[in-house]
Amino acid sequence: MTFSEIKELLEMFESGSIREMDLKKDDVSLYLNKNEMNRQGVQESTSNNGPKETPTQPTPVVFPINTSEEEVAENLSHSLEGATVDSPIVGVIYTASEPSAPNFVSVGDKVNVGDTLCIIEAMKIMNEVKSDISGTITEILIENEDVVEFSQPLFRIV
Repeated sequence: MTFSEIKELLEMFESGSIREMDLKKDDVSLYLNKNEMNRQGVQESTSNNGPKETPTQPTPVVFPINTSEEEVAENLSHSLEGATVDSPIVGVIYTASEPSAPNFVSVGDKVNVGDTLCIIEAMKIMNEVKSDISGTITEILIENEDVVEFSQPLFRIV
């Protein structure tokens, strides 16, 4: 891999929603991680209580050694297309203002900066999630009344 290919891969990783990636190609080994937890994963306890439980981590994107550069680029570009709107808080998500109302947005809808995409209820307070970019909704990553985590991707906008 050339330096420019690695640089392009790093830029795509940084701007995308993939949290962890381990790439091995020829004599190049590249491990990228946006997670706060280290690469070690679950560590066994020295006490008799058995293994410690650690929070689950996103599945890393791993490409076999025999994967061509074109396949890696195609798979990464497909997974990194567009930007995501992430949850600003932990709570229950509502895709409409009330049960009988239509959803705020659907796949294919065009949105502008400031448009309401959904509502997240946290501690009995309703918080509107607004779009911070203009574009077209290409993917809705949540369902109505799902419990969402902080920074969880909710929508993909291109």
